[in-house]
Amino acid sequence: MFELSQTIEIEFKNMLTKQEYEALLRNFKLDEKDKFSQENHYFDTPLFALKQLGCALRIRNKQNSFEMTLKQPAAVGLLETNQWLTSEEANQAIQYGKLPLGAISGILEDKGISFSDIEYFGSLVTHRAETSYKHGLIVLDHSIYLNHEDYELEFEVPDFQEGRIEFLKLLQCCGIPKRETENKIQRFYHQKYRITSN
Repeated sequence: MFELSQTIEIEFKNMLTKQEYEALLRNFKLDEKDKFSQENHYFDTPLFALKQLGCALRIRNKQNSFEMTLKQPAAVGLLETNQWLTSEEANQAIQYGKLPLGAISGILEDKGISFSDIEYFGSLVTHRAETSYKHGLIVLDHSIYLNHEDYELEFEVPDFQEGRIEFLKLLQCCGIPKRETENKIQRFYHQKYRITSN
């Protein structure tokens, strides 16, 4: 039996300058001791079949536990399917591109994507600080990938409408412009394109 969980993820995102990121850390009284690091390893087919469906597949190494997550578009937010991996399964996937079978492989096969076609694309390391805020969770991320780094604010919430109002209020209060923000895997792919096309 594969250990599996599914959740709907509702979150609002905004890219930050380094100065805005540091100001928000101070505003929420967060410092180095509040940060933890996690590493995301991304996968897709050579022709980006998952990306074309609006999906993303990653394995996350967080404090020596490994979780494979498939993100799919949902009516509101994203449907996340999570499958826990052993360190050996994670290593096989990252080192050799051999992904473990289970619920996620079944979902992708149903979409016409063969698990054997999926390849390892690379990794992104995030230094993260979190704090509770207005019935949700504020997340401040500093991400490093492919000789690039960026800063991001996320607000994870249970309710879309209420969360959106509070998020926009927070940006306005802190004098931060609303910026169209892609998720980490999209930013990772764009950077990969930039590197490989030069």
